[in-house]
Amino acid sequence: MILPWFITTILVCISIYFIVMTYYYKALLEKERVSKTLLNNNFSDTEVVMRKLQTQLQRSFGNIDILNDELDKAKNELTSLRTRNSQYRMENNKLSSKIKELEAKIESLL
Repeated sequence: MILPWFITTILVCISIYFIVMTYYYKALLEKERVSKTLLNNNFSDTEVVMRKLQTQLQRSFGNIDILNDELDKAKNELTSLRTRNSQYRMENNKLSSKIKELEAKIESLL
């Protein structure tokens, strides 16, 4: 008589254990799905941000190339201005010496 009650009690306890474990694993599965969805959303948002930053970086590199070209042009203009300035100084010195010679000749004639 006690044996059927004992077996029934064990079966009921095992059933309750399996039901509780089923709900527990179901809750874990739902948490995992939610975290996976959030992770995928974060990855997609990160990809969008990385693409934006990559395009900005490419634009910046393009701007740097343009600025380097402008800098090279400015350097070339500076060197040409320096050479012209030195030529003008040499011509100015020659003219000054010629003026001094002419002044000396004029004074000797007077």
